[in-house]
Amino acid sequence: MAEEKTLSSKFIFEGRAIRVRVDTVKTPSGRKTTREIVEHGDCVAIVTVDKNDNVLMVSQFRKPVERELLEIPAGGILSGEDPEAAVCRELREEIGYLPKKVEPLGGFYSSPGYSSEYLYLYLATDLAPSQLYAEDTGEIGLVRVPVSEIPALISSGKICDAKSIAGLLIYLFVYRNQTRPAS
Repeated sequence: MAEEKTLSSKFIFEGRAIRVRVDTVKTPSGRKTTREIVEHGDCVAIVTVDKNDNVLMVSQFRKPVERELLEIPAGGILSGEDPEAAVCRELREEIGYLPKKVEPLGGFYSSPGYSSEYLYLYLATDLAPSQLYAEDTGEIGLVRVPVSEIPALISSGKICDAKSIAGLLIYLFVYRNQTRPAS
């Protein structure tokens, strides 16, 4: 597949969490056009399952969509931090637990049409209480959802963000199918 050639790049915004740039590109067909790109650091998204087969999710208000969403825990990877260490830190901050077992489930780009953000997906189990306080997690609520209810919550739209849907479906239909003995 032919790639687009970048002719120029200009940053038009630099904030705390993102940078926005406009690239002028030449397409494989020779057409000159622009691409607006949001640069965002890599993140982790975590399917967290307790010993009672509940998925530990977070409920939080999301300003861009003006509503409270039910999501799997997630957050940015700090500079120099290993993704697995970010999993442990994020879970301690967002839900007050430290996982003793962390397994990779893959990963994906959140919105590759305009953003550079890549999410590393993990499964966290064998949980121990361990609160770590962070300034931006005070408004996050912990919600325990039985694994059996996840498909209905996705199909009803009660779970509606892409990272949560992708992470939960990978857990339910890939990971659990591979690790459970055939009946």
